[in-house]
Amino acid sequence: MRIALLFYLIIVGSNLTAQNQDSTFVETGKASYYSSRLEGAKTASGERYRASLLTAAHRTLPFGTLVKVTNITNQQSVRVRINDRGPHSKSRIIDVSKEAAKQLDMIRHGIITATIQVEEEDACDE
Repeated sequence: MRIALLFYLIIVGSNLTAQNQDSTFVETGKASYYSSRLEGAKTASGERYRASLLTAAHRTLPFGTLVKVTNITNQQSVRVRINDRGPHSKSRIIDVSKEAAKQLDMIRHGIITATIQVEEEDACDE
């Protein structure tokens, strides 16, 4: 019984944390981008993946969350909208669309170290 209650509290607590994200959420780690062969595939939110849009996959942030992704190496940033779940690789924190990858100058490298920060809906792009 105690184990079940503890498990329930952990699950509910983690869901509340993900739903109540604000601009104080910051995470640093490896970022990658979607394969071109996924063009048109359904994302976890039900939308179709479009390489030309500024979208991304994150494991816990709610769909629709706006996130500023910054390439640590060159300080280039892009604002993306979370519309998918992932990345599948546990060593990465976010997968971005091909257009976002271009703006981050990560196409040649494929994987970069990035910081992601949740932004307010009306925040200005830099």
